Amino acid sequence: MDTDFAKRRRRDLIVAFCLAAIAAVVPLFVKDSYVQNIMVLTLMWAALSQSWNILSGYCGQISLGHALYFGLGAYTTTLLFTKFGILPWFGMLGGGLISAVIAMGLGYPCFRLRGHYFAIATIVIAEIGLLLFHNWDWAGAALGIEIPVRGDSWLKFQFARSKLPYFYFALALACVAWFVTWWLEDSKWGYWWRAVKDNPEAAESLGVVVFNSKMGAAAVSAFLVAVGGSFYAQFVSYIDPESIMGFHISLLMALPAVLGGIGTLWGPMLGAVILIPITELTRSYAGGSGRGVDLIVYGGLIIAISLARPQGLVSLFTPKRKEATR
Repeated sequence: MDTDFAKRRRRDLIVAFCLAAIAAVVPLFVKDSYVQNIMVLTLMWAALSQSWNILSGYCGQISLGHALYFGLGAYTTTLLFTKFGILPWFGMLGGGLISAVIAMGLGYPCFRLRGHYFAIATIVIAEIGLLLFHNWDWAGAALGIEIPVRGDSWLKFQFARSKLPYFYFALALACVAWFVTWWLEDSKWGYWWRAVKDNPEAAESLGVVVFNSKMGAAAVSAFLVAVGGSFYAQFVSYIDPESIMGFHISLLMALPAVLGGIGTLWGPMLGAVILIPITELTRSYAGGSGRGVDLIVYGGLIIAISLARPQGLVSLFTPKRKEATR
């Protein structure tokens, strides 16, 4: 292994541990529930964007339909809990496994498409899933499902009086998504994915099983996204098809990674830390004006960052590596 690369990986791990430790103590000093809510959502979207980045960033398969897996995770947990009394922890695991299997099943025909054709296919499949849940009466159809709150409990993963438990779970989820990405980055699969992204034909000529590598990336990405969907269902205690399977969910997963730096380890986290608080604040303080000020601010920021830093904001912290690769 290259010495500089090994040092960078150790440094990334140390930095991640320090940032996680700092983040863990922040809620002890921030008592405002609104700010805590923003922190929970920021960590959740950071984890989701990091998971999306595994397939779309490292493997190069741009998916705009990950809302399907987010919704499957949310519905699996909610239905198992409300219909059969099964604890959300089992629902999270079940939703993740179901999503991983479905991702591989959908990948069998879709991974034969390339470029924008694959992206369009993911949008279509996600919209089909949205329509199916819209008309599925047993799952609440368009009205959705309200999760009954039965008191604060880690066992049932419900907390009505404090957001701190949700914060720490979201932090753990973000750390797991980051660590999985960090571990995969230097694994056989990580090298395969980057090779497939750069040149599938050349990768295949060198012995990379292109199709299998794409399927593996899809399974890991879908599993983590589904766990995020399960968490979100418990956090808001109410789900309906539009709120958890709409196209905006897929878009919100992709934007932090794209703006922070797609295909990088820190890009999704950096993008989420900047974009999600701005989204929530502009929605709260400018969204009610009736003029769409929140959308104007959000869109203007995206355009500015895209023009100023096409490689993503993470390139601000890696000037030497960027020059070395030219």
